[in-house]
Amino acid sequence: MSNYHIKHLEEYYQVYRKSVRNPEIFWEEIAEEHFLWRKKWDTVLEWDFATPEVKWFQGAQLNITENCIDRHLATRGDKTAILFEPNNPDDDAEHITYNQLYRRVNQFANVLKEQGVKKGDRVCIYVPMIPELAIATLACARIGAIHSVVFAGFSATALATRINDSDCKIVITSDGSYRGAKTIDLKGIVDEALESCDGVESVLVAKRINSDITMKEGRDKWLQPLLDEASNQCKAEVMNAEDPLFILYTSGSTGKPKGMVHTTAGYMVYTAYTFKNAFQYRENDVYWCTADIGWITGHSYIVYGPLCNGATTVMFEGVPSYPDYSRFWDIVEKHKVSQFYTAPTAIRALAKQGVEFVEKHDLSSLKVLGSVGEPINEEAWHWYNDNIGKGKSPIIDSWWQTETGGIMITPIPYVTPTKPTYATLPFIGIQPCIMDEDGQELKGNQVEGRLCIKFPWPSIARTIWGNHQRYKDTYFSTYENKYFTGDGALRDEVGYYRITGRVDDVIIVSGHNLGTAPIEDAINEHPAVAESAIVGFPHDIKGSALYGYVTLKDSGEGRNHDNLRIEINQLISDRIGPIAKLNKIQFTEGLPKTRSGKIMRRILRKIAEKDTSNLGDISTLLNPECVQDIMDNAL
Repeated sequence: MSNYHIKHLEEYYQVYRKSVRNPEIFWEEIAEEHFLWRKKWDTVLEWDFATPEVKWFQGAQLNITENCIDRHLATRGDKTAILFEPNNPDDDAEHITYNQLYRRVNQFANVLKEQGVKKGDRVCIYVPMIPELAIATLACARIGAIHSVVFAGFSATALATRINDSDCKIVITSDGSYRGAKTIDLKGIVDEALESCDGVESVLVAKRINSDITMKEGRDKWLQPLLDEASNQCKAEVMNAEDPLFILYTSGSTGKPKGMVHTTAGYMVYTAYTFKNAFQYRENDVYWCTADIGWITGHSYIVYGPLCNGATTVMFEGVPSYPDYSRFWDIVEKHKVSQFYTAPTAIRALAKQGVEFVEKHDLSSLKVLGSVGEPINEEAWHWYNDNIGKGKSPIIDSWWQTETGGIMITPIPYVTPTKPTYATLPFIGIQPCIMDEDGQELKGNQVEGRLCIKFPWPSIARTIWGNHQRYKDTYFSTYENKYFTGDGALRDEVGYYRITGRVDDVIIVSGHNLGTAPIEDAINEHPAVAESAIVGFPHDIKGSALYGYVTLKDSGEGRNHDNLRIEINQLISDRIGPIAKLNKIQFTEGLPKTRSGKIMRRILRKIAEKDTSNLGDISTLLNPECVQDIMDNAL
């Protein structure tokens, strides 16, 4: 059926119209024709955003791993499923075929069963980007356990919070991890976390860096000997469509992280369908998403989406700067990568190093480039397009969230004409709308407001683990009968969407609503600027004024900072208007970021407001050390 693989713009519009006029018929056809079911559904969709409650394919039975692995064995058994590229470029890459993946997932599933893990139990996975991470994830799904992957760069405190919140009975980890030239003592972090986790019965430890670690008698077990003894056959647990598949924590703007719950059938159907189309994946392509499986991007577009389509998906253990800044391009050339999906932060960091790292590599295998995690600024977009895609590989600037489970607004490569900084058109089945502050929908084009979704899609998160009220308050109470994304957006004259940043990043200056993203874009066009972040701070006359944190491409020594401030404000004035000029500009060595590359504006806001008494847990940041430096030099 052509609906599963869209090939031109006219077809996109036809399929899109069908998907929003008759969503149930549309998704039923997709689900029926492209997946394995143990039992068909009784109803396609039941929903009520007031409660809120969403159920897709109610009554159906399936196991997602049969769709990711078993059904490919007859035709693709010897095809590489997971291509593991280790941290050290001198180590050989590992090609895990679908047949091998089948056996390894089954062995791991049997080990979990022997440890007493049952359907519905929660399993915390705190493992670096090695094959065991993907295999452990799939092994949980095989036996109906709910996986909670915690990014293996989080602190002991952050890990303990997540283990306790979902009451995990088992933790899977490794002795340590490689990160560029460094090694990290993961087992030590787990030991510290478990001092405050009474519910954990056992810890399974994979060997990675062969370090000396302490193993607690009766609780800790080496993983490999258990795998060696386990059978490589394991019947897949039959799951109901709405059984939870996983919990994934996303940091709330305030307080405790939110454990987003994704269920089985709808998530499977949507991630597989978006993967196929957003990346225009073809049978022999090699697809690489540089994210960590500890994020939703890794869940949906390293593991489940690609494997449901029988793809070859690359898992990279290292960092883009090791052993030097050509590592990404080295991997693209070596494995002939067809689709490359990364974050704007990585693109900006690589652009800052100049093109000599790119030019020595053959990137001709690339067909599609992707960007994820935050809106990509125009300068980075052009650098990516010119130097990596050579103007031939379309960039999909994809907008979505942990809560949405899959890509929501994106160009479809070779189908949707792209426009820098715009996520362009809604994906099939997605019904976005833009709301004003009074709760009225803004119809037509050339409007700006808050981005909501009017109708459920199959992979929407169903609740926050253990706190449905918070789920309702956060996403469904701002606008009646709509999912509120928390993001601002504008729709241009042709109906393309541009994400303007978190709504809490909209600053009202002298009665004008200013989105931070366009101002940051203007600043980033300055040839000396690598990156910037804007926050508001209280001002006697304007109500709020703008404070800019700016990182320069070089340390800026020898540069006149006062002149730079004048030039930056002139750029903003020319681009947006004098109203958007910054009252304060602080030059920084770096900006505090989450591990997925989002700038933590909440921290910057508190520093600008001179309220640093409670910055929250900054240990989970990618670069916590920069916070003190920014505080010391605050204006």
